[in-house]
Parts: sequence; C-alpha cells; structure tokens
Amino acid sequence: MRDHESCYRDFSVQALARDVLQGSLEDGLNAAVECCDRWADGDKIALNFVGRDFATRRISFAQLKDDSARFANLLRQRGIGRGDVVSGLLPRIPELLTVILGVWRAGAIYQPLFTAFGPAAIASRVTAPGSSKARLIVTDAVNRPKLDTVADCPPTLVVEPEGANSFAALLAAQSAAFEPVLSRGDDTFIMLFTSGTTGSPKGVNYKLNNLLPVAVYMRDAIDLRPEDTFWNVADPGWAYGMYYSVLGPLLLGHSLTFFEGAFTVEAAVRVIRDLGVTNLAAAPTAYRLLMAADPQALAPIEGQLRVASSAGEPLNPEVARWAERALRAPLYDHYGQTEMGMMVNNHHALRHEVKPGAAGLPMPGFTVVVLDEELRPVGPDTPGVLGVHRPSSPLFFFDGYRQADTPSFRGDWYLTGDTMQQDADGHFFFVGRNDDIITSAGYRIGPFDVESVIMELAAVAEVAVVGKPDPERTEIVKAFVVLRAGATPSEELKSEIQTHVRTRLSTHAYPREVDFVNELPKTPSGKVQRFLLRRV
Repeated sequence: MRDHESCYRDFSVQALARDVLQGSLEDGLNAAVECCDRWADGDKIALNFVGRDFATRRISFAQLKDDSARFANLLRQRGIGRGDVVSGLLPRIPELLTVILGVWRAGAIYQPLFTAFGPAAIASRVTAPGSSKARLIVTDAVNRPKLDTVADCPPTLVVEPEGANSFAALLAAQSAAFEPVLSRGDDTFIMLFTSGTTGSPKGVNYKLNNLLPVAVYMRDAIDLRPEDTFWNVADPGWAYGMYYSVLGPLLLGHSLTFFEGAFTVEAAVRVIRDLGVTNLAAAPTAYRLLMAADPQALAPIEGQLRVASSAGEPLNPEVARWAERALRAPLYDHYGQTEMGMMVNNHHALRHEVKPGAAGLPMPGFTVVVLDEELRPVGPDTPGVLGVHRPSSPLFFFDGYRQADTPSFRGDWYLTGDTMQQDADGHFFFVGRNDDIITSAGYRIGPFDVESVIMELAAVAEVAVVGKPDPERTEIVKAFVVLRAGATPSEELKSEIQTHVRTRLSTHAYPREVDFVNELPKTPSGKVQRFLLRRV
C-alpha cells in the first residue's frame, strides 16, 4: 500500500497520462478507444448485466467495440458527428453502453438523462435556453411517452428489444468499421446538468482531460484491482454513476456491473452473492437499508466484500462501524461534485488514518482549503467554505457552467458551496451546505426545479421548497405552499401536488411533506428566506 503523503508530493500529470492513456491529450485521443478498443483483444469482459429476473449476461469489450462502431455509423447516417450532443434516456441495460461508446467514437458528446425525470426536467436539460440542444434522444418504449410534451423535442431513437426495427436490427444494418474521431484534452465528451438554487439546471462540460482524475479516483480511492468484481450502484443518469460506474472501470480495462432492477436488500444481496462482488460503491442510503435489514438477510455475503465506498452525501459514522461488523469490510466516505468529480476521499489504496465522520484527505492532484468569507485559510476545527486552489490543482479542469455565470469562481479559487472544517491532521469533516441544494438519498435536488413544477398547478400562488433533516435519507423535500384565493387546503390537494412533481419532474424529487401557509418569509427585496422555513 502506497503512502498518501508521498503520492500527493510526487504527483505528476505527465506521468499519470503516460500510465493511464493510450492516446495523447495534446495530439489526439478518443474516449471509446481509451475505454473499449484497447481492451478488446480476446474475450475480456466489459459488462456484467443482471436483469430483473436475475439472469446474467456477460458482454465483452470486443462485442462493445463492434456494436459501438455500428452505432457510430448510424449516427453518421443521421448527420451527427463531432461536437454534437446525443442524450440517453435509458435504463441500466447493455444498449446504454453501446450508445455511450458509439457517441464517443463519433466524436460527439454524450448527455445522460435520469430515467426518473419527467418532461419538465428533460426540457430544462435538452431544449430550454442554455440547455444541451441535443441533436438526438435515445430512449426506450417505457420512457418515450415523456417526450410527447417536451416542446421542440429533438428527433428520437427508440431502443426496441425485438422485431424488424429492433436496436439489434438497426445495428446489424451498419458496418462494424468506423475510424474513431480524435479530439484533444480540452474537448467535451460528456455533458451533465447540475441544479442550482436560483435558476435552471446548469450545464457542466466534462472534458477529456477529466479522464485523468477519474483514473486517480478509481485507482487510489476505490482501489479497483484486476481481481475485483466491481459494482457501483449509482445510476449513470447522474454524475457519480456516469463517471465512476461506467467511465472509471472501463478506462482501467475493468468490467462494470448493471442491475436492471430496483435496489432492495434482497436484490442487492443476490447480485453481490451471485456475481461474487468484492468492491462495492453506493450512496449511504443503500448502506442504511442494508443496516436496517434482518442480519440473517446479509449472511450470504458476510465477508465477501473486500472494500466498500460511499458517496453522494455524508456517511454516518455508525454506518461505517456497522459495515466493519456486519459486512467485515472497510466502508469509506468520499466527497466530490458534478463540476469536477471526486476530490476529497478516504482512500482504500493509500496508507493513511481513517477517522470516523471524516470525508477524508485531498485526492492527489487537488489543493483543497477551508476558507473564511475573505478567502483566507482558517485554522483547525474552524468551519468555512471548502475551496479548491486552481493554480495548484493540476487535475481541476472545470472552467465554468455552459452559457451561464459561475459565481463560484473567486480569483484563483473555486468555492464548492459546502461548509467543512479541517482537523490538525488535515482530515476534512463535512458541516453542511451553505446554499439551498437538497441532498436526499444521494440525489442532489434543486429547489427551483421543484418549485417551478408546483407552480404549474392552478391552485398554487407561491411555493418555497427546502430540505428537512431525515434519519434515513439525510433530507426529504418539504414544500411550503401559498394557495390562490378560493383554493382550499386539503389532503387531496397535497396528494395532487406530490403526484404532479413525480410525473412532471422526477420520482426522487417530490415533496414528502407539504405545508399550506398564508405567506412566505421574505427579505425586503422579495427573496424567500428559506433558512427560516428550515426551522419550522
């Protein structure tokens, strides 16, 4: 095991690039080559796919190379190529990997869309001003109806499972020969959207340079080894899933795991047992569900996991202690953001002390500091905003939101918006958000999105949405609603609001609590004071 301090001190971008990339960030590379083609000799497995019926299929890098080349030719036939955006509204199925790799092979940009999104959430990310303006949405029959009410929706391609127009038939009609389009390190290959508190979701251009920090995270924090069977539970429709359940393992030539069904204790135990999973990554919510289960339900996997990782929200110390006892595996907390990926971690592969409740230490390639309001470093155990010093962080490649202001840039600093404190030994501890983003079950939810959808209802005059602390989900979404004259508060109206958000926005973002109020607390300038609502 390597020492964290020496890895940080001796870090070199040039050496890292030589170690993990086949192509050149300066002279040209292609993400499909880096994540597929160079591993495609022989029958090396890229995907362990577990269906809803728990039947398992194993798909090789060689097959993905062939299928993604055919899909790239299909894109070319539609006039889609370098710099164009293709959105994927697909569940965790093998075709998703074919689409992602095919988009990259064509030199285009892949935009993941979470399958729980409703029409409003899709429109804000695909067709609204500042959105991706995708040239094509690839989806399945289940999600296709959501697009019917998306204004100016781009053309769609439906992944049919069988028949003359099936996805397999479409691919079979194309050539398996396609020369990968080369790009440079500062070219975008993934576009994700992250919600804010005062406006629409903002686009993040994830560039090919980011292959480097992804590799460091998978190597040093996840500690992904050739002999591991790896399962990252996170959905690829979100940043952690896209970066580290798909991109990360493939970049290292390692197989990944897709489970098509919903996460339950029974399902998770069966997948881990049947596949022989040894390296697991998930949000704390998943571990809390396992922790709440009958201990006998976990008996089939006791001692099977070598390591486990948690990301998406702070990991409760008692959950980590439970994992050591019940799973007999070290469970470590990791911290990052959509804008840059992971940057503060407890590293499985690097030697360092792990402290209960700590988010960890900076990842090699990042200089991270706790700052006061004047952007001055604070002393040990003093809360402040977590900042990344850009000039001394060679793996920091975020250069601002797509077609939007980036107020988190302050001189040489990128301010995360998260309040942390650092102890005398350098370990970071999460304190809380200093904005209004809601973190629920590992998902980051922007109040503006939820409020906008609730305001679509005729009975609603005003609404404010906040996060309410919850022992299982970290926070739940709570809505404070002011009704129009003539509208009457009722349980039926609460249910209508909840159902509307589920349908129009997302199943994970609906308000689990709705309070009807006469007015919202506001500043003299008219801004809602959400901090007062959080005290209710």
